[in-house]
Amino acid sequence: MTVDDTGSGAGGDGRVDPHAPDNGEDPLALRLEQLILGAERRYTPFQAARSAGVSMELASRFWRAMGFADIGQAKALTEADVLALRRLAGLVEAGLLSEAMAVQVARSTGQTTARLAEWQIDSFLEGLTEPPEPGMTRTEVTYPIVELLLPELEEFLVYVWRRQLAASAGRVVQTGDDEEMVDRRLAVAFADLVGFTRLTRRMEEEELGELVEAFETTAADLVAARGGRLIKTLGDEVLYAADDAGTAADIALRLVETLANDETMPELRVGMAFGTVTTRMGDVFGTTVNLASRLTSIAPRDAVLVDSAFAEELIRTGEAPASEAEAAEAAAAAEKEGEDPPVYRFALQPMWQRPVRGLGVVEPWLLTRRDGQS
Repeated sequence: MTVDDTGSGAGGDGRVDPHAPDNGEDPLALRLEQLILGAERRYTPFQAARSAGVSMELASRFWRAMGFADIGQAKALTEADVLALRRLAGLVEAGLLSEAMAVQVARSTGQTTARLAEWQIDSFLEGLTEPPEPGMTRTEVTYPIVELLLPELEEFLVYVWRRQLAASAGRVVQTGDDEEMVDRRLAVAFADLVGFTRLTRRMEEEELGELVEAFETTAADLVAARGGRLIKTLGDEVLYAADDAGTAADIALRLVETLANDETMPELRVGMAFGTVTTRMGDVFGTTVNLASRLTSIAPRDAVLVDSAFAEELIRTGEAPASEAEAAEAAAAAEKEGEDPPVYRFALQPMWQRPVRGLGVVEPWLLTRRDGQS
């Protein structure tokens, strides 16, 4: 619900906010809005900015960053909107955040919660508000359901956010080098369903949606359970990261193994790279990420390719031998000394070097699990 600096009821591109108040607005929609927001409409954007002690320009930047549409100077804002402006502006005035950082906070929060809200309405609320009895309308069911769910969902959202914040803060605190708080060395992986484009032409939309949801759920569960972090899902592809190469490797192989045992799933290919990664607003960027993406595109079906830096990291940490000959030598030496042989979790096989557009010549390694390791 942002403001159009020109004072008109349309955004800069000429669009009109479909949620802007007008004389013909659905009374139930207004009641639901008041229930969810916990307050009545009282302010125009200009009045809200003035009440918060914030310039109209800064208020507009905050609202647009949060993803709210321009509403001109309609009276559609509440006391909560004023309070939100005061809080953001107060963080800037206190020197805790720069103005640019405050806008980033607004943008990251808006983008994340917008997706969550859309999912809850599309996949969750619609099913719950199906009329339970003939003759009842959905509108008669929606309000009491939202009234019951709202406090519970709000508490749960805050709980999950605090848990995630604690985990992220812990990772940052454990980082020894201040520069690594932004530019960190991570293992980055893309997992991609093979032949997804062909599937979209053969499957019904509902079937396709179920397949994508099953893939994303499986991937998200495995990544979280094994200690990785799901960065984003792209329908037929997921991007995840891990602090160490061994964790990322285990996740990749488990994904391939899990989907291979599911007859309803297409084959999977995974590409991974290890190196410096720039993190911004929960996403990752840089050459390492680009390399992982390229390796995914050339990976064989039901296989995992890693770059040379990833292979070197597994070798350095003792999770993979440099070669099978080295593994045999280490085992023979241990046996001679009466010691247990080293246990390697993974095996690496060098592949043909090849040029990759924009990244030069790369040396992919095929990653597999060693016999007896799981």
